[in-house]
Amino acid sequence: MTTTTSDRLVLTREDLARLGIKISNTTLLRLEASGSFPKRLRIGNTVTWLASEVREYIDGLAAEREAA
Repeated sequence: MTTTTSDRLVLTREDLARLGIKISNTTLLRLEASGSFPKRLRIGNTVTWLASEVREYIDGLAAEREAA
């Protein structure tokens, strides 16, 4: 398995907000539990998400919009 640079990038809550994902932590936890949003990673005391998985989530939202 090859790992690209974008696969190793992680996003913080602040990065999510810059991408327009401005939802509460409780809502994020619910979406993660249901499998609708990528699961978080803990790096020390910091909560992060893989950038590639968040990109896939956003692309999925755009595809749903186009299908509607």
